[in-house]
Amino acid sequence: MERVIVENPKEQAKRGSAAIGEFIREQREQAHVSLRQLSRLAGVSNPYLSQIERGLRKPSADILQQIAKGLRISAEQLYVRAGILEARLGDPEVIAAILADEGLAERQKQVLVDIYESFRRENAQAGFPVATDGQHDEPSVDPAIGQ
Repeated sequence: MERVIVENPKEQAKRGSAAIGEFIREQREQAHVSLRQLSRLAGVSNPYLSQIERGLRKPSADILQQIAKGLRISAEQLYVRAGILEARLGDPEVIAAILADEGLAERQKQVLVDIYESFRRENAQAGFPVATDGQHDEPSVDPAIGQ
């Protein structure tokens, strides 16, 4: 019989932090950007960025947004890697804009993304075309009111 090892939440969080840090380091190295350069581009302190890359710190959605901007990659990629987002249905730019809004609390951002995705699923189930490449396919009839 195979033994199953169950990790506690702290261990899972550490592993997730290490994974996002490793991904950020890989992206930085592929872009031929030094740690110091990315720190300056992202507006994040050099020591803090180093700790993120080594998996010692778990960055917030706002910090990930800044790092993504500095690396010139999609913030959604970082959100998915960090476990903030699952791979999502819908326009990644809409989701990234919601998550980057500093005027909203984290819980409010998540609720907005959930509502957005529920509308996308509802439209897909109703047979309306659903674009997954950032294009805005809008139904001519609102499924909620049937007009």
